[in-house]
Amino acid sequence: MGTVVSSSVVRLADGAGLYSVLYPPASDGAGAARTPVTVVLLHGWTLDNRLWRQQIADLPARLGAVVDMPVQLLTFDLRGHGRSSATSGTDATLEQLGDDLAEVLDALVPTGPVVLVGHSLGGMAIMEYAQRHAKSFAARTVGVVLVSTSAEGSSRTSYGLSPRLARVMRILEIQGAGLLARSGAWRPHRRLMPLLAPGVRWLVFGHRVDTSWVALTASMVGNAPLCAIGGFRPSVDLHHRVDTLAAMRGLPAAVLVGTLDRLTPPACAATITGELPDAELITCEDAGHMLPIERPDMVTDAIVGVVRRAARSTGAVPARTKRVPTKRGPAAVLAPARREPTKRESAAAAVPEPTKRESAAVLAPARREPPKREPAAVPAPAKRETPKREPTKRDEGIPAPTTTTEPVPVSATGFLATVHQPKKSTDIPSPLTNAV
Repeated sequence: MGTVVSSSVVRLADGAGLYSVLYPPASDGAGAARTPVTVVLLHGWTLDNRLWRQQIADLPARLGAVVDMPVQLLTFDLRGHGRSSATSGTDATLEQLGDDLAEVLDALVPTGPVVLVGHSLGGMAIMEYAQRHAKSFAARTVGVVLVSTSAEGSSRTSYGLSPRLARVMRILEIQGAGLLARSGAWRPHRRLMPLLAPGVRWLVFGHRVDTSWVALTASMVGNAPLCAIGGFRPSVDLHHRVDTLAAMRGLPAAVLVGTLDRLTPPACAATITGELPDAELITCEDAGHMLPIERPDMVTDAIVGVVRRAARSTGAVPARTKRVPTKRGPAAVLAPARREPTKRESAAAAVPEPTKRESAAVLAPARREPPKREPAAVPAPAKRETPKREPTKRDEGIPAPTTTTEPVPVSATGFLATVHQPKKSTDIPSPLTNAV
């Protein structure tokens, strides 16, 4: 399931062509006859589908190990990006991207549930899809993963500067974007990307950066035409879909953000999770804006978790709730059983006490009771042995509390992330029910 079987250009109603790649579901056994769940991957501004190359390589095996149902992956270059058609300027809007997503789904995966994964501009496109195609979103979407994105446009973008300088920077950027939007599909910056690479590294990455990450990002930005770079900037600035997040409540969801993200800082993720109490918030330590490249394992884990939670609502994956009756059963039986012995022991303990006192009164002249106290002195060394054993037991238990108080590594690369579990759990009917 890791090979590309279908790459095509989807022609939209307005004549634009979007380069799309579909990774099919497994074709063995009874699973081939079942409707698959489709994981849709949407890249960010000035990037293309190569952003998800690590997830595309890892997700098939990961999902096949935890989800007992066929899964396929769909990714495409957004309008004006990568190998898709360039924009004309008037269609470089987030509203158009939401409509494009609806058309691509109808063309390539017209049936079956979908899990929508969006990075930056791609996450905003998902929100527009939920706003403009509410019925389709509610009927088909079974999970959402939002990576380094915002529901408040660029209002919180800091560029790593002070608030006053960041405000001036945003104004200058929007004014410059207007000039770029009228430059057409020209790509003069492609040859300048090696010189611009240090700026790209500082703006979108965290502390630990691999040169291959910067090279890939510079290649994607260099492949974006000027009309797309400048055309979408005003729409991003005006984007405000906090209220639209209500359509995602109750769905399995994950929100990821880097602690050093200068474009969509942690405050953006806090706003999203404030509207989605069921979402899992994953804060990636020392990471920037390019989490699918910087922290690919964490992003993959989040996608797998959302798909698994969606599948559990249908019984495709054995739910943990089945174990609850087994845990509650013994607890209900043992509760009274523990109380009865204590009552019997107290009653039994009351009987021998007078017998001991009576025997003590009869045998008062015989002072052989001190030897009886000597056995009481015998356990004393036993009590001294227990303190010797306690350090060993405590030593064995020391690692457990230390690991729980630190950020938990959730990737094989050793990077750290703070995972905040959903504020509440839900188990609502899902379109996956009809897919099995």
